[in-house]
Amino acid sequence: MLTRQLRELEADGIVLCTVHPQAPPKVEYSLTEVGRSLEDIVHRLSEWGAWYRDQLR
Repeated sequence: MLTRQLRELEADGIVLCTVHPQAPPKVEYSLTEVGRSLEDIVHRLSEWGAWYRDQLR
């Protein structure tokens, strides 16, 4: 499931996958400029989630 999500994010231009040719194989993921543009939105959603969780208590 994680691999599928990462491939979808890569196809959407949100993450960049770098494969290093070594044994064992090493793969690194990083945010693209488009992905970095979502950081504020994700942070705000996280804050809302914490607020909402506290409301349920």
